[in-house]
Amino acid sequence: MGRKSAKGKEKKLKRKEDTAKLAAKMAIVDAANAQEDPMSSMLPFKKFDRNGIHVSILCQKVGQLDGELTEWAFNLTKSNMETLYVDNEWGWNDKKKREEMTDDRAWYLIARDLNNSSHPVALAHFRFDLDNNDEVLYCYEIQLEKTVRRKGLGKFLMQILELLAFKAQMKKVMMTVFKNNLEAQEFFKKKLKYEVDETSPEDSFVSTMMDEEPESYEILSKKLGVKAKEPVAPVHNGFYACGGHCCH
Repeated sequence: MGRKSAKGKEKKLKRKEDTAKLAAKMAIVDAANAQEDPMSSMLPFKKFDRNGIHVSILCQKVGQLDGELTEWAFNLTKSNMETLYVDNEWGWNDKKKREEMTDDRAWYLIARDLNNSSHPVALAHFRFDLDNNDEVLYCYEIQLEKTVRRKGLGKFLMQILELLAFKAQMKKVMMTVFKNNLEAQEFFKKKLKYEVDETSPEDSFVSTMMDEEPESYEILSKKLGVKAKEPVAPVHNGFYACGGHCCH
């Protein structure tokens, strides 16, 4: 029996290396998901007191949310987003959205109004996951009730997500945004400096020539370098520097 070629050995070694790298990345994601409270060392970020609102913020796995809170989160998301879904080819489906929001991998930031019997007023639904073999924090939803919009809370929640991602060794924060959701486009791209991710579908010249409809959404992301600085916590209740009804 002849010797195996050097090229064959190189391919086998490359596969082993790729498998080992993927396993290492998955271990980082698993460690992030194994946290009991990702905000346990972030006490200054558990409150937001600015522009007339005073809220507490907790980070919880979906299994820690009671039925009433889960229903509130779904209803707020539906109220804010159903029309945008219907206006795009995705359409709105209660069953599918509930399944997405109650998936075992789901994490939530929940903001409660301390001036109103701790009524929930805002949420961020996210996951620690692999996306195209990159460790990422994927933001599925960030939704605010009307009474707390345009007061800085949306930005604050997003910066908490970025800090959580950094502390958990994620490579970037990602989200999917409808192209016709102009408020979300401005919020993420201009105010938070997110960019179109390399995995986002392109409106190619070929698609245009073939009279194909371009995708109605973009995938945005912000890379988190290993040397990135952690945001500075608010001092003396100061403020440091998705959907159309979610942010600002």
